Amino acid sequence: MTLVIELAGLELHGYHGVLEEERRDGQRFLVDVEIEPAEATAGVTDRIADAIDYRRVVEIVLDVFGATSYQLLEALTSAMADRLLAELPARRVRVRVRKPEVRLVVAAEHSAVIVERVIEPAR
Repeated sequence: MTLVIELAGLELHGYHGVLEEERRDGQRFLVDVEIEPAEATAGVTDRIADAIDYRRVVEIVLDVFGATSYQLLEALTSAMADRLLAELPARRVRVRVRKPEVRLVVAAEHSAVIVERVIEPAR
């Protein structure tokens, strides 16, 4: 059985970006997280002790998001994925960070970076 936890559209205000005004004024970011627990027992036991607590996921995302000012979405998203995988009982994490007010010469819905990390089973 595969069980995947998803938190979609976590809305954060941060000071990340290459442009000076992005780092000075800040902007809105949207974060999507998918986590595949190492064990899918919570689906059977219905116990929070067997689950990945959404509150802890948000706590980690907020900590990484506010710890430093990143220029690139690639670095920010990678840092989030690495921390989530290191601190949660997960076998796979996928993080997408979207920047809805991306400043380009043409209109765009958003820019985004997706990072996926997987712990491969031992052989």
